[in-house]
Amino acid sequence: MFIHENFLLTTEIGQALYHKTAKNLPIIDYHCHLEPALIAEDHRFTSITDLWLGGDHYKWRAMRANGIPEELITGSGSDWDKFLAWAETVEQLLGNPLYHWTHLELKEYFGITALLTRDSAQEIYETCNRMLAEKAYTTKTLIKQSDVRFIGTTDDLLSDLNYHKKIRETESFVVAPSFRPDPILNIQKGLATYIDACRKVSHQSLVTYQELADFLAERVQYFHENGCIISDHGFNEFLYQSATDEEVEAIYQKGLKNLPVSREEVAKWQGRMMTDLGRQYAKYGWTMQIHFGAVRNANSRLFSELGPDIGCDSILDQGDVAVHLNGFLDALDGTDQLPQTILYNLNPMINDLVATTCGNFQRNNKGIKNKVQFGAGWWFNDTFDGMLKQMDTLANQGILMNFLGMLTDSRSFISYPRHDYFRRILCDYIGKKVASGCYPADMKLLEKMVTNICYENARTYFNLA
Repeated sequence: MFIHENFLLTTEIGQALYHKTAKNLPIIDYHCHLEPALIAEDHRFTSITDLWLGGDHYKWRAMRANGIPEELITGSGSDWDKFLAWAETVEQLLGNPLYHWTHLELKEYFGITALLTRDSAQEIYETCNRMLAEKAYTTKTLIKQSDVRFIGTTDDLLSDLNYHKKIRETESFVVAPSFRPDPILNIQKGLATYIDACRKVSHQSLVTYQELADFLAERVQYFHENGCIISDHGFNEFLYQSATDEEVEAIYQKGLKNLPVSREEVAKWQGRMMTDLGRQYAKYGWTMQIHFGAVRNANSRLFSELGPDIGCDSILDQGDVAVHLNGFLDALDGTDQLPQTILYNLNPMINDLVATTCGNFQRNNKGIKNKVQFGAGWWFNDTFDGMLKQMDTLANQGILMNFLGMLTDSRSFISYPRHDYFRRILCDYIGKKVASGCYPADMKLLEKMVTNICYENARTYFNLA
């Protein structure tokens, strides 16, 4: 059996930490891309293809690399043909985390321990679909089966949050919105069209920057009143420069007219917008997440055919990111208005850069441990090696004991085994540190470390019950 009880656990201490502590802890999934509507409506999945392959650009990317035609990835191919194409791809994926995730998901939700190959595909396909039909797998049952206590979705700032309201009225688990203002930040990408949408919600003209800032403050308040405790921001380059009122107003007027803006103007726009928003987040006690370092939609032909989020992104090598990150955090910290912050970088080459930046801004009088967090391995870094690199960097440059741990960052309702994957890697990492003499063989201390990283730190950091 490939996925056995000690999968990835190579030391006795690692095994003990996992089985006694890690595997039994609930899940706090504070950043994902699940659709709140599917949860509120308790959507039922009737096909493993729909459940597994729909919207999963990780899998799509792998399938293209395996020579699968687009018809069987995002096109009009049948459920069976798409599943078989995925099975053929999985058979080639040794060394890729998708190989592990696929088999963890099969075992966790369907009790299937056979390897997924072209030869086993039909039996596994039929078994999964039969179980989906008989057991009525729904979004809510999958969440409860996985013992998920908190879910942080990712929501456009104009979202009405009606589905979140409906979920809050009926469920024991919490599904909270996360405030995502990316269309406003991306002044170089069709700001005028998005401002038109903002006007329909605000019933205001929004012709000046101050009017826009006031509207955004109203939206932050609305999100807060509806359970939001986290914001999120996605950048290609993370840019920051301070801007005067006159400068930011002139840049806004260019954006409203869809006129070209320079890199310096983008830095001033994003810098002013993010500091204004950051002060709002601090006012309400939110956590600010910042994801940066992606080259997005690199394949223009596929983008024109299918749009964004299809598996055609890669890592960006921004050379001056340390100056911009430190400048931004310092601008908020200088007035004691820096909210709790989590930084996620896509380029592992700058792990130490980001971790040491976090260390510059930890001072607070509230006892918050690691107020500025070096976030979990993100996207191309949530691999076996990527997670280890992130933990090693945090241990070397900060306090690993205070780490917030794993999140799914996923659109799939059966991606929760990624938390189990992380927990196994963490426990094995600790076990090996003990075996090498780097950590003491103090089980009480080590169990505290595992509990903190897998659950308790996130519960405390986000002030959850």
